[in-house]
Amino acid sequence: MKKIYSSLGLMSGTSGDGVDSSVIKSDGEDQILIENNEYNAYPTEISDEIHKIREKIQISIDLNKFKTDINTLSEKLTDFHAVIAKKIIKKNNIDIIGFHGQTIFHNSEEKISKQIGNGDKLSKLTRKPVVYDFRQNDLKNGGEGAPLAPIYHQAIIKNLDKKNKIKLPLVILNIGGIANITIIDENYKINSMDIGPGNCLIDKWIRLNSNKKIDENGNLAKLGKIDKFILNQSLDNYNYNKVSKKKSLDINDFDVFFARGLSLKNGAATITEFTADIISKKLFNFKIYICGGGRKNTFLIQRLESKLKNKVFLIDKIGFDGDFIESQAFAYLAIRSFLKLPISFPETTGCKKPCTGGKLIKNF
Repeated sequence: MKKIYSSLGLMSGTSGDGVDSSVIKSDGEDQILIENNEYNAYPTEISDEIHKIREKIQISIDLNKFKTDINTLSEKLTDFHAVIAKKIIKKNNIDIIGFHGQTIFHNSEEKISKQIGNGDKLSKLTRKPVVYDFRQNDLKNGGEGAPLAPIYHQAIIKNLDKKNKIKLPLVILNIGGIANITIIDENYKINSMDIGPGNCLIDKWIRLNSNKKIDENGNLAKLGKIDKFILNQSLDNYNYNKVSKKKSLDINDFDVFFARGLSLKNGAATITEFTADIISKKLFNFKIYICGGGRKNTFLIQRLESKLKNKVFLIDKIGFDGDFIESQAFAYLAIRSFLKLPISFPETTGCKKPCTGGKLIKNF
């Protein structure tokens, strides 16, 4: 029997609002038991700094230009993650930590993906082995560095299928800052890609034009009117843009400039429709299970449903908490990394061959 490891996954997504934490037990392959999930919001200071630094870093040379600011924020983020991790470690026997960090820049064409967070320091503070910097090896092997969660999607769906609790083929749609899909066929083969904006444009519009951070439940968009001329023009521009052909995307690949001049509500409605349109065009005629924070935007989900003939479900319907799939995935990937198992594949990131990833540090 293969050894089972207890792993803590720590994930801070592009929304920059806090840290998702998950404890799983797994052999890094088919055996997976989800032990615990929890969310801890960032203090406003840290959340605001994340958005400010992302706005500053538009091109790769900005990483060096704002190096001092980046390092300062990295230390704050690491300390915050350490406080969370130590509390969880007191209640759970943790073997390893999967530390994603906070993405501040991702450009697959330049082979750069920058996540801030000090894995060495986190290991020292928690006295646990830490796997971090998950994307670099994939980039070195010809991949785009994302998405990385599909191998975890495959594992959890395979377990359900073996128990006759789900039918294949299907699509898992993750709506975070960026939307990505994992297609799983009848033989468990996976294919995945980032397919467009998720929450990033809607959130940015709300932050720029109100004192709110998100359009909760899509309530503002629901009250607005879609500007069809602006919508169609922006969709035409997007479809001819090289962005639509990449396997991995960054929030800097998109902007809300096309909605300038619109009211808060009309802009929210138009941007939500733009987001739903881009996502729906990349979905296949399979059942779709949605995870990620975007599934809580009920208006966005309604717009997706209106555009798709296939059935759309929240992943929560099949027994998973859709808020924590990504943090569970990085707990799982940490185990696979420790065991030198592949975490990315030609079908998921475009790498030349299946490859492992992540740096293992033990600093205690």
